[in-house]
Amino acid sequence: MSASERDVPAQPRVVAGVSMRDLLASCAAAEAVSRPPRDPEPVPEVPVTGQPRKAA
Repeated sequence: MSASERDVPAQPRVVAGVSMRDLLASCAAAEAVSRPPRDPEPVPEVPVTGQPRKAA
């Protein structure tokens, strides 16, 4: 290791000026659009009160 490498303090590298927050947001957005849409959740049947249920 040369003397110049030892004298430079270790610093986090910045790639193209992109913050970690922006990078994570970009990854989340890419994942969201790459998945197929979810099926709609089923609507539970609510019995109507006051009326007898019909036999099947």
